[in-house]
Amino acid sequence: MDTKTLPADASGFAEAATLLRGGGLVAFPTETVYGLGADARQDHAVARIFEAKGRPRFNPLIVHVADVETAKRYVIWSDLADRIASAFWPGPLTLVLPLRPDSGLSPLVTAELPTLAIRVPAHPVAKALLAQFDGPVAAPSANPSGKISPTEAAHVRAGLTGRIEAVVDGGACDVGVESTILGLSDTPTLLRPGGLPVEALESAIGAPVAGRAENAPLTAPGQMTSHYAPGATVRLNATEISAEERLLGFGKVDGATLNLSPSGDLTEAAANLFHHLHQLDQDGDAPIAVSPIPETGLGLAINDRLKRAAAPRD
Repeated sequence: MDTKTLPADASGFAEAATLLRGGGLVAFPTETVYGLGADARQDHAVARIFEAKGRPRFNPLIVHVADVETAKRYVIWSDLADRIASAFWPGPLTLVLPLRPDSGLSPLVTAELPTLAIRVPAHPVAKALLAQFDGPVAAPSANPSGKISPTEAAHVRAGLTGRIEAVVDGGACDVGVESTILGLSDTPTLLRPGGLPVEALESAIGAPVAGRAENAPLTAPGQMTSHYAPGATVRLNATEISAEERLLGFGKVDGATLNLSPSGDLTEAAANLFHHLHQLDQDGDAPIAVSPIPETGLGLAINDRLKRAAAPRD
């Protein structure tokens, strides 16, 4: 299969929407990472996402829609969802809500769960494509399953060329880590830390957000133990490194091969995380040591991704 690179303009959006309507797979940028899109109503198209990525079928997908009114067609809405969406959509936040019985979505999207992960992205390319397509787009990250998430079109092409129809090249993603996922089918629960700090959510809700229980069953994307992994092994919280290791630094550290943020800025570090991991992956297979990163704000999401990158692999 010839994988096209489409421009981020009216002609590119029109061709991408046509491909999606025909059951094709199209990668496109969001503010978080590039997503691998398919029409969420077509079983065969959604099945092709799992095939192209090598993704386990029990791992649910996020559906991307153009606005809140469209989201209400697919999930059972609530006053709390309305308050949170008003504060943070469009943006790097996914809500998990009960699936409407008449949603019309492929059951593969939810992995047969009674809930749906849904969001309204803020990236202008994603917004334009969703408006052109005028329907729900299932879109996990556009990379082989378990590997480093893509923040540039080149990352998508490196991992999925020949497996998908097209990539809309909208440049680098600003946020750089996947969306925060908040479960709202019961008590508000942080199902995955991401591009929206949990502190902002708690401020909007007016109460602490519950954490996901350890070893709980999968209820949302991004919960696999081993995920976002480069080819090399990863060691966390490194204050010293061995001769054979490469240092992925944070803050004022000496000898870093690459530094997520020399000034210790977590927003900059999040934006650089997957880009730097891709660069280290391309440059060799020597072990990667990572400087300590604060467990606050976006540091929660950065550490989550790094822990999964460092986890034992099957």
